Amino acid sequence: MLIRVEIPVDAAGIDSLLRRSFKTGDEADLVQQLREDGLLTLGVVATDDEGGVVGYAAFCPVELGGEDRQWVALAPLAVDESLRRQGLAEKLVYEGLDSLNEFGYAAVVVLGDPAYYGRFGFKAAAEHNLHCRWSDTESAFQVYPLAEDALNGVSGLVEFPAPFDRF
Repeated sequence: MLIRVEIPVDAAGIDSLLRRSFKTGDEADLVQQLREDGLLTLGVVATDDEGGVVGYAAFCPVELGGEDRQWVALAPLAVDESLRRQGLAEKLVYEGLDSLNEFGYAAVVVLGDPAYYGRFGFKAAAEHNLHCRWSDTESAFQVYPLAEDALNGVSGLVEFPAPFDRF
């Protein structure tokens, strides 16, 4: 198993994994559109011994109150069904967070299960008066600061890029 930054040849494998991992093709279509629009900040893949994509974590830019503050969103995260519950998603997330930290990004947001993402250090965004546009997501919307001062004096709407508009 190899965990690394995605390269162009991984696109078909990522698409296949996302289509197998989710009930609809929405996540695969989202990643494809983010890629086409140049809005994939980082993609981390896990590949098997034959080079097939068996895990994926995507990160894209978000704005806070219309400003670029070097924040990104984690979406989507997927692991092949045969490899779930073995810590692979955790490795993908940590690799992504480490890389983003090295690149100087300030914070990561995610919309997901608080019990799951809390293990990585994500906290309720509402504690910092941060929210996203989707209603009834207050408990699921979370933030992880990469920079010490990332959450100082910030509040308001975290805006996702246009490909998320259809959700």
